[in-house]
Amino acid sequence: MDVNDCERYDVDREDGSSTDETDLLIQSTLNSETQERLLLRKLDLRILPILCLLYLFAYLDRSNLGNARLQGLPEDILGGDPTGVLFDWINSAFFFTYILLQLPFTVMSKYYNPRIWIGCSAILWGICSTSMATAYDFTGLVIARLGLGTFEAAFGGSVVLYFSFYYTKAEYGTRIAYWFGFAAVAGAFGGLFAYGIQHVKVSIANWRLLFLLEGTPTILLGVICLFMLPDRPESTSFLTKAERKIAISRMNRGTRGDIGVVVRRSHIIAAFQDWRIYVAAIIYFGLNCALASLSAFLPTIIATMGHTNAMAQLMTVPPYAMAGCVLIITSYTSDRLQIRGPLLVCTCTIGGLGYMMLLGATHQQDIRYAATFLITSGTYASLGLMIAWFGHNLGSETKKATGIPLYGAIGQCGSILGSHLYPLTEGPAYTNGFTVSALLLFLAALCALLLSVSFRLDNVWRDQRYGKPDPNDMVDTSELADKAPGFRYIP
Repeated sequence: MDVNDCERYDVDREDGSSTDETDLLIQSTLNSETQERLLLRKLDLRILPILCLLYLFAYLDRSNLGNARLQGLPEDILGGDPTGVLFDWINSAFFFTYILLQLPFTVMSKYYNPRIWIGCSAILWGICSTSMATAYDFTGLVIARLGLGTFEAAFGGSVVLYFSFYYTKAEYGTRIAYWFGFAAVAGAFGGLFAYGIQHVKVSIANWRLLFLLEGTPTILLGVICLFMLPDRPESTSFLTKAERKIAISRMNRGTRGDIGVVVRRSHIIAAFQDWRIYVAAIIYFGLNCALASLSAFLPTIIATMGHTNAMAQLMTVPPYAMAGCVLIITSYTSDRLQIRGPLLVCTCTIGGLGYMMLLGATHQQDIRYAATFLITSGTYASLGLMIAWFGHNLGSETKKATGIPLYGAIGQCGSILGSHLYPLTEGPAYTNGFTVSALLLFLAALCALLLSVSFRLDNVWRDQRYGKPDPNDMVDTSELADKAPGFRYIP
């Protein structure tokens, strides 16, 4: 209830009219708000731990090559790989299947139970990850990485869509940040874990033990997901009948479109024709180039600062820890202020400045290490904001299921580029890699500014033509998706 409601309530009581009705309205409103808070807490306690842990191990499984490189993998099965080219191809193999399959898998996921779809994908990529420990040549590792990319493609886009089933636009960005923040946690945890494994004396190579111990929990989590993750709001047995009613009401707050096991062909076509999705792809390309560089080469880059391999593993922890904190803060601020673009401009610029510091301070190792904090913080915060931005601004489930993996697939091509920017022959300066990454992040900042201005102008035009809508009014987006007259973008 707002101030005006309270004033009307006082007037009603003074003249003796409508007192009972007003009391009932107030009580009903308070009860509804309390029930919604309790439901949100219940959802958070069930959904977030499962999906965040899954993403933690998903990211460990895709990025642990960087740690395995310093534990002797190239020497054991790649003939030493003096140029680093073989390692680059193994690292980038993941992204080929991930890029090709993310879009069709995300659209297909609308036809299936989310609990089964996400759980099975986790079990299968966990099997691929642990199988890397059994590889004895370049081909074996490439096949395992291709399988890993296949089943993680079924996971990433469907989870971003799944969050929109349960969280409103005022809650979505923060939950995405919690989820994606575990990529930064994985970077920090992976460094600590690799440091510990490097000092373990066992009968198998340390890098094989690393793959085994980081892949097995994924399989177990996938099994847990099959039994514990809630289905769609309208069908889950996790919620009571009253809670399902509230959840469906929250799902329809602000928009009402193609909800349920429905795929609208017109919205798929609209996604492919939306120029903003391709601008988003440019942003995502630059961010993924930086992210792939960090995942595979941060331990190597830190090792070039004069540290031992074991210490380089350990020193990756603080930059990732700071990145997680910055990601949560920026995403929470974004949800509170209901803005994404201006914050994204800032975080992309911070990441780009970090790369410029690496270029400029070639022999000042303290400054170079400080630069890694800017790069990780700027990159991870930017990715969290980017994922949340288009989770609302596409209007309907089908357009989200198409548009998000569409810009994601194009953007993931940046991961392939990032996997080849740091050949050992260019170390320790890595001038080309740092320059390309910096320029792409600055380009991403410009594109984010363009999108933000575009969304704001579109909102102003619709306000002038159709009037300002109530934020809680239900907008029918079933036909026009985000082009519906009552729909407003988050700029």
